[in-house]
Amino acid sequence: MLLRFLRAGFLVAVLLTGLTSAGRAGVVKGRITDPKNEALAFANIAVRGTTNSTASNEQGNYQLTLPAGTYVLVFQYVGYKPSQHTVRVAGGDTATVLNVTLAPENYQLREVVVRATDKDPAYTIVQQAMQWRRYHEREVAAFKARTYVKVLARFSDVPGKILGLVKIGPDFKPGIFYLSESVSDLSFRQPNVVQERMISSRVSGDAKGLSFNRASAGRGLNFYQNLLKSGFSERGFVSPIASNAPLFYRYELAGSSRQGELLIHKIKVTPRRPTDPVFTGYIYIVDGTWRLHSVSLDLTKNAQIDYVDRLHIEQLFAPAPGPSDVWVMQSQKLTVNFTAFGFKGSGYTTAVLSNYRVVPTYPNRPAPTVAPPRPAGPEEAPVTRETVAQVKQQKPDLSGLSRAVRRQVKKAEQATARDTSGLGLAQLKKGEVMLVEKGVNERDTTYWADIRPIPLTDEEQQDYHVKDSTEVIRKSRPYQDSLDRKRNEISFSKVLLTGYTYSRTFAKQQWYVAPVFNILNYNTVEGVVLNPEATFTQRTDDRRTWSVTPSLRYGFSNELLSPSVAVSWQVHPVKLARLSLQVGRTVENFDPASQLTPFINSYYTLLNNRNYAKLYRRDGLGLGYQWEPLNGLTVQAEASYYVRSQLENTTSKLITDVAGRAFTPNAPVAQERPAGTGFGRSEALTTELTAAFRPGQRYITRPDGKFNLGSKYPTFLLTWRQGVGGVLGSDVRYTLLEAGLRHSVALGLLGTSSYRVSAGFFPGSPRLAFMDFRHFSGNRTYLTEDFAKFQLLDYYRFSTADQFLEAHYNHHFNGFLLNKIPLLRRLKWQEVASLNYLTTPTAGHYLELGAGIEHIFKVMRVDFYTSLQSGRRAGTGLRVGIGF
Repeated sequence: MLLRFLRAGFLVAVLLTGLTSAGRAGVVKGRITDPKNEALAFANIAVRGTTNSTASNEQGNYQLTLPAGTYVLVFQYVGYKPSQHTVRVAGGDTATVLNVTLAPENYQLREVVVRATDKDPAYTIVQQAMQWRRYHEREVAAFKARTYVKVLARFSDVPGKILGLVKIGPDFKPGIFYLSESVSDLSFRQPNVVQERMISSRVSGDAKGLSFNRASAGRGLNFYQNLLKSGFSERGFVSPIASNAPLFYRYELAGSSRQGELLIHKIKVTPRRPTDPVFTGYIYIVDGTWRLHSVSLDLTKNAQIDYVDRLHIEQLFAPAPGPSDVWVMQSQKLTVNFTAFGFKGSGYTTAVLSNYRVVPTYPNRPAPTVAPPRPAGPEEAPVTRETVAQVKQQKPDLSGLSRAVRRQVKKAEQATARDTSGLGLAQLKKGEVMLVEKGVNERDTTYWADIRPIPLTDEEQQDYHVKDSTEVIRKSRPYQDSLDRKRNEISFSKVLLTGYTYSRTFAKQQWYVAPVFNILNYNTVEGVVLNPEATFTQRTDDRRTWSVTPSLRYGFSNELLSPSVAVSWQVHPVKLARLSLQVGRTVENFDPASQLTPFINSYYTLLNNRNYAKLYRRDGLGLGYQWEPLNGLTVQAEASYYVRSQLENTTSKLITDVAGRAFTPNAPVAQERPAGTGFGRSEALTTELTAAFRPGQRYITRPDGKFNLGSKYPTFLLTWRQGVGGVLGSDVRYTLLEAGLRHSVALGLLGTSSYRVSAGFFPGSPRLAFMDFRHFSGNRTYLTEDFAKFQLLDYYRFSTADQFLEAHYNHHFNGFLLNKIPLLRRLKWQEVASLNYLTTPTAGHYLELGAGIEHIFKVMRVDFYTSLQSGRRAGTGLRVGIGF
């Protein structure tokens, strides 16, 4: 009996083991090559009849984890014939090896009959794709997908110094400098609501690092949109099937090929003008439905991209799972070669989307009125003049499209909400486009081996191994101290130009000393000014930061010592909440937002005999708190008590004495104070409340902070500043109320416009000193700090304690005009126009008009301005500054 029981138990154990093994997932792996045995990097591999897919790595290797069973794998690569293979996956640890060779697609042009006066048949095919573009852009009302993203960047050459001045630190060296992987759940619903929830992240060499990968960023490269924003250019790029694409592209039918029931047209696209913002390469269009099957396109320097030699984009689309006749993106890869400031390198981003759940916008797609021509053979189909004529007659029925979209989108949003809750995913808040959850960087290598759809290359494995295994050493105190000794070396460029930073990385501490141009300056009030200023910053383990900036300013001519200290503390580790305190004595400009930097004022005082800056002494303290109570709403509250004292010129020394020109007194000249702006001594207790609200603000939530991304709506501003009299001896009593808005608007190929408008007034009869006036930041030098401010206006003449309206407008053409001039387009200069306006009771109507060029030597901008006051010409001038 016992023997029978043991035998039965053994049999049951064997059966259970077999069932468990059969139910466990297995792996299919192999290499994808072309007929020359060269690897096909980032080829797509899909499991037919499922939503599972992956891609090969740079070496052509792939892997798929599947439950035990029999599957049909579809291997695809842009420009190559798809290949299907049936494979049986064994459960357990046994891997099934399947190597695949893909043959180039045989696109035929036989039997094409085109007269010399006819256009290439490609134009007719592209015209159909253009007419169906908006339909295909809208055909998916909503979807959810699992997205894997891998980003790699490497240096091939690193300079010793940037621009021959700033020495490169030990952190920069040839090889991989960034490698990360992430897995996200991506959702989309019309019209353009994209949300992403990152569930896992890995950064090479940083166990606690959070990837900056964004699966949703790939949505910006949607060729069904007229203009694509890539981040490599300010003006964007025209899609080959945009509504105005024939103005920018030439098309050539490279051939047509049948893939199963589909007839695919391969269209070569080239720019009409070499420097137009367009792509070069191939698009593949499905006959009959006129959708994109795939794209293989390049951007080069001729397209006016910044710091990039070549950008290559490949996208592959496929039918979405389910009965609907809609297609979705399966994979996307971007490869880039870059050169900037002596750095050379390359990199890539690859994304694989799988596990789609799709809600179509149109339940029944309009059927093509003309059936595709039958193929001439098993793998090819002729394109005849009769076929082209049939295509010309085929028009999409898009009547009532907008109403249908609205109805279907509403249903899709409801269905998507139910689908999301059913999956148990975290609901993102309004405006939250991405949520990086806590713990995403705590996955182990076993997890990544199981979930990673694209196998690592040998180089990537080596990078992970070396950096991860040495992370403890690299983050140890001896190692960090050794790097700090190298980083903390003093150089001429640091002391003179950028400032000197002394780091203690292990202790999360940093000291920063301002450059000589900030420490040493000159004015007629203090003479030579020595203003040593250093900032100490301490980061904490819970991601908080606090900093202290002591300053010990001394004027050698008036022998005035002005000690002060500023403190800043990040109150919350994630939310925008910051407390600031400033106490001590400072020497201030009457206009707190003046464009007269210490360097500019010193230069014009010593070499041009013009002491533009007017200064006063301030003793006391100020306390501020900034926070974001609601998304898009930032509030800043300040309270201060200061004793202000008038200062006089104490020196007239200079380097260059201009004949007939003398220094002016240290008292601003203002039309609203014809008797003078002197005040002797003034005590002021003031409070200020500023609110900035930007509706529809999009943002990313990460464990280490909230990152705002902007909005399509303008930012509305409100300011209430109150001078409180009779308290602590304060002798000012006034109220300033101000409202305004600012915004930046992208106008496609025409460029980008930005504007800022503000209006306000002082109600009642204000009692205040001149520094309490509303100032307008003018400029009378050739150097400008900010092109968004006035450029010919006197510094203090029209400052007001009355009502005012101020407006600034800048339009960046982003090369729209100069790009068309052969001798200039190689310089990559970009034209800009501006308008500045001011009205006050004393200024009347003051207007500045400017035109200029930016991106000179990549960083400079030069503008010419003319001004009018009450209809009369007031002056002209040239301004030079920074203009990226």
